[in-house]
Amino acid sequence: MNDLATFRALLTDEGRALLDALRDHDSADELALATRLRRDHAPELVSAALGQARFRQRAAAKFGADAALMYFTPNGVEQATRTTVAAYRARRFKALGVRSLADLCCGIGGDALALAREGIAVLAVDRDPLTCEVARANAQALGLAELIEVREADVSEIDTSSYDAVFVDPARRGGRGRIFDPEAYSPPLSWAVEAARKAPLAALKIAPGVPHEAVPDDAYAEWISDSGDVKEAVLWFGTRPGTFGATLLPAGASMHSARATMLPDPEPRPVGRFLYEPDGAVIRAHLVAEVAKEVGGGLIDPMIAYVTSDALHATPYATAYEITDRLPFNVKKLKALLREREVGILTVKKRGSGVEPEELRRKMKLQGRNSATVFLTKVAGAPTMLVGHPAAHSAQPSA
Repeated sequence: MNDLATFRALLTDEGRALLDALRDHDSADELALATRLRRDHAPELVSAALGQARFRQRAAAKFGADAALMYFTPNGVEQATRTTVAAYRARRFKALGVRSLADLCCGIGGDALALAREGIAVLAVDRDPLTCEVARANAQALGLAELIEVREADVSEIDTSSYDAVFVDPARRGGRGRIFDPEAYSPPLSWAVEAARKAPLAALKIAPGVPHEAVPDDAYAEWISDSGDVKEAVLWFGTRPGTFGATLLPAGASMHSARATMLPDPEPRPVGRFLYEPDGAVIRAHLVAEVAKEVGGGLIDPMIAYVTSDALHATPYATAYEITDRLPFNVKKLKALLREREVGILTVKKRGSGVEPEELRRKMKLQGRNSATVFLTKVAGAPTMLVGHPAAHSAQPSA
């Protein structure tokens, strides 16, 4: 039985019943469970159902409750847009007046599902037959099939002229893992950019490590983080050209600046009472200077994206810490300080340091009822340890 036929067997009543039975299965009991199920079901179907059950459990962190109803491929679990990010982008498309959209390289349909939930009619295109079948099954499983047409085709052959917008998500993984050369994407980044420029409005998903000099002048480059982790970058065409921005989910806080008017790097200054750790999306978008201006601060070092200030300011774009101690890098001195403060829980953060946090934490032999945060970094070029704790009134994006 080939992959497509095996997957279709999962969509039968027998296949669905198997998946329902495996919803809460424990992987530690999988061998015994498989042996028992094969008494009444074909071995290929049992293997496929167990595989889907594992995918669904892994995908719960990315898709929430939907994962229990959805279908996945191995690449789909890894590469599909997480629900929070897809939902945010779909709302943005809707706010920009989009009613129909061509989703090129749709994968298992993560973005298409979010778009359809906003009432947008979607043409979802992928060239892999199994991936298309999975995308159709997901649209059906979540009650969105009327708004999602899945088409098996090469995206270069699709006429998008009748759609309000285009979304392109090129494959950035190959047989050897992540692809770092944008022209090795499938399709290549240059093709995707030209396809985006042909549409009234378009968004192109790319790796967050894209250098600023690679961003086209007519694009709005947006970096998106979710609960503090940078998830992706998107090039928007047809809105805010020549702009860089950062969006922090789930709170939805967003800041942006035109390329021509971005602030210069703030001047370094001595470490003050508070240290601000900008969100990763803010750092990727090169908007640390905007955060420094907002909190009235400066950098602790010209090469380090930590901002310091003598005052505490509420900002969703950085986490604020109150600094209690500044030490030159010295493991023994830090150990003595933590023992004196009765620190039993230590958070280790680093920027500009080669020390591994877990290794340092083991050396501390922590004991006590208090907690602390130590920053392994550089101040004015010198290896430094800053000790403190989260500021009491720091305004952070809600988790």
